[in-house]
Amino acid sequence: MTHEKKLKPSFKFWIEYEGKPALGEGGAEILEAIESEKSISKAAEKLGMSYRYVWNYLDRVEKVIGEPIAERHRGGKSGGGCTSLNETGRYLLAEYKRLKQKISTRSYKEE
Repeated sequence: MTHEKKLKPSFKFWIEYEGKPALGEGGAEILEAIESEKSISKAAEKLGMSYRYVWNYLDRVEKVIGEPIAERHRGGKSGGGCTSLNETGRYLLAEYKRLKQKISTRSYKEE
């Protein structure tokens, strides 16, 4: 086959909790941005997403796993709030990255 060198496996994966999707590639990007920016609004801006979308995404993940993944402090007259991942959120993100790395580094061999 003349296209052998152009073929490579491709995949999408996500972490499920009790059979429900909890975190995929886009969600991992959101969690990384929140952790680095310490702000939902700045994370949303960095990713080209709306604040509402990111806030709702966090709510959805928290509902799926049944506990908070971030410490959220609302803004107000005195300025924006600070948001960071809590232990559960950091664990979820680390586990996603670990699994992605493990899957990505497996070599593709012809059988």
